Amino acid sequence: MPDKAFLDTNILIYVYSVDEKEKQAKATEIIEMNRNALLISNQVINELCNTLFKKFSKSSAEVIDVITELSSALPITEFSLQTQIEAVRLMGLYSLQFYDALIIATALEHGCHTLITEDMQNGLIVEGQLTISNPFMGL
Repeated sequence: MPDKAFLDTNILIYVYSVDEKEKQAKATEIIEMNRNALLISNQVINELCNTLFKKFSKSSAEVIDVITELSSALPITEFSLQTQIEAVRLMGLYSLQFYDALIIATALEHGCHTLITEDMQNGLIVEGQLTISNPFMGL
């Protein structure tokens, strides 16, 4: 994966999940093999924290440890008001949910060529630049 790629929240959720070992192994492999080419956003961190609290019943200390671990392993970017406006535009063009469109807009803004996610249409090319890739196809 030589080009810059953006990780969606669901990939990180699998890293911390103990219920789906095959997906956990694949998600961990993606991060380990492509660490220098990957990017996440503060939105991804927020969504992951919410899942860790609600679904995995993690404590505040455990969630802080996850945030600290991720911030030392991967670049975390923020998004602007203009990114949010672009997300709304993309929603209409590609029939996306807002938070998916915001992930895509952030990835595009930061020059990513791949969005690694399980939640969107595999193979979709957005704005002629960003390809949606589901690493769990066939698992």
